[in-house]
Amino acid sequence: MRFKAVSVIVVLLLLAVVFIYAIVYFSSKPAELTGAKPLNVFYQHKTIPKVVEPEVVKALSFYPELKDTPIDFVFDPNTSKSIMLSQPVLKSFFRGQKNRTYIIKINPRFVMVHRSMPIENVPQDILTGWFGHELGHVMDYSQRSNWKMLVFGVGYLCSDRFLMQAERNADTYAVDHGLGTYILATKNFILNNGDLPLAYKARIKRLYLSPQQIMDLIKKVKKPI
Repeated sequence: MRFKAVSVIVVLLLLAVVFIYAIVYFSSKPAELTGAKPLNVFYQHKTIPKVVEPEVVKALSFYPELKDTPIDFVFDPNTSKSIMLSQPVLKSFFRGQKNRTYIIKINPRFVMVHRSMPIENVPQDILTGWFGHELGHVMDYSQRSNWKMLVFGVGYLCSDRFLMQAERNADTYAVDHGLGTYILATKNFILNNGDLPLAYKARIKRLYLSPQQIMDLIKKVKKPI
């Protein structure tokens, strides 16, 4: 009987050791291995596809003002002429300017003249710059009242002048928030890519800030007051 009692105690002690070890082991594992979401404020109120999550979160980290802003990042092959497209969610207009929500549509494939590839295969810094630009749009939109957004939306659809101003505002917001090198890398990636349609590159040159203008903005941001 005494031997059995000792055996039971030994077994219980071994189980306790295994249990404690398991707790320590799994609590020290990285979040991506345990399935837990990292404790990062930039995940709040956001829907982010897993395959572009690192680049989205990195871009979001430059915009602390947007940490409480609901934004859905969604794949959508119907993004017209753009790789990405940012819009306010129409039904959220009824909640007022401060409670507006936004959607950033992402073409799941980066399409070129002779080939295409999944968007997540685009170099990380380039994707970060792309998301940084789109978040610049969100910053721009968030500063406008509902009425001003409606007027702006009509102008955006009907006038190249409004469209140009919107794209340049987004670039400027991104550079002002510290994303200048990423925006510049994205711009050069597009303009120097020999396999992108000439019409697309011409549109980028016409509507967006040039690489030189981006560099000038970067210098102003870095210039001490």
